[in-house]
Amino acid sequence: MHDERDDAWTRYLTWRWADAELGVELDLGDAGLAAEQFTGAWEDRLTRALAAMAALEAGALANPDEGRQVGHYWLRAPSLAPDPAITAAIERSWEAIEAVAGPFRAGELTGSNGQVLDRVILVGIGGSALGPQLVADALAPAGARLTVLDNTDPIGMRRALAEHGPLAQSLALVVSKSGSTVETRNGMVELTAAFAGAGLSFEEHAVAITGPESQLDLRARGEGGGAPWRARLPLWDWVGGRTSVCSPVGLLPAALLGIDWRGLLAGAARMDAATRAGALRENPAITLARLWFSETGGRGERAMVVLPYRDRLVLLSRYLQQLVMESLGKRLDRHGNTVHQGLVVYGNKGSTDQHAYVQQLRDGRDD
Repeated sequence: MHDERDDAWTRYLTWRWADAELGVELDLGDAGLAAEQFTGAWEDRLTRALAAMAALEAGALANPDEGRQVGHYWLRAPSLAPDPAITAAIERSWEAIEAVAGPFRAGELTGSNGQVLDRVILVGIGGSALGPQLVADALAPAGARLTVLDNTDPIGMRRALAEHGPLAQSLALVVSKSGSTVETRNGMVELTAAFAGAGLSFEEHAVAITGPESQLDLRARGEGGGAPWRARLPLWDWVGGRTSVCSPVGLLPAALLGIDWRGLLAGAARMDAATRAGALRENPAITLARLWFSETGGRGERAMVVLPYRDRLVLLSRYLQQLVMESLGKRLDRHGNTVHQGLVVYGNKGSTDQHAYVQQLRDGRDD
């Protein structure tokens, strides 16, 4: 007698990828994948994708129109950077992170009125806010205090600051690669006014994370008549906002909150290595990419729903929403053809969503 459980077990073993040290598992046993989806023309196509990834990591231009490299992989493994100057810059940024976070964690960092700084405010938008928020929610120890200003609603900002606690005990991080992002500027203006209203010097509490020579960098240096800020950390043009979590954008807040940021980098580097494996079906990124393509017709005809069941991961769906949709949502392909492609991503929390819209996912439109 045929036992369907045996088939399910075989599929699970066939389409399972796991890293025991990291505690990460990818189970695609019920995804409907087949071995022939990784052979023939598709084997050539996927192998070319891996070669393109290797070229990017070696310094090839990701965006020929802008003449820009994409090197967020180098952030967790600086030795991979094609230029020793980039390697050195990344390692210097780690030293700068510890120069701020070490005294903060030791209770040795004081503000403009002499009070010890023990909580963090971050002003940013998009990936400059979502990445640090996700890491903080997922990994920060109990009692860590992080308030994020990531919208242009003045009432919302004032409410967040009122709930945050004393500004005299707060370190303020302002994050903008260009240094001129309007939403971040608005948050900084509101925050500066709040510090002034409390009789505090914003500059003595402020840290800038921005591109060299940007407007924000110049202001933090004290050019233009203002006082210098407490510290400045770099955000290079080869790091996109949605992939900046392993730069000072994500690492400084993590370090301030007592998270093992070097362990975070080591784990990310290990995942990078796993997703470069040449054996296609043993590469979790390749199998996911093949699944996404087959499930969406290659242009996003179906949505992807992310339902984390841990409260600590409630921001994972929002983070992936930006990462995937900003990366794949395109009007033109690389050959200039109009494609209007993308992949819709949404989700919140598993149990909550089960009682909200999963009914439609199960019985409604097949999208």
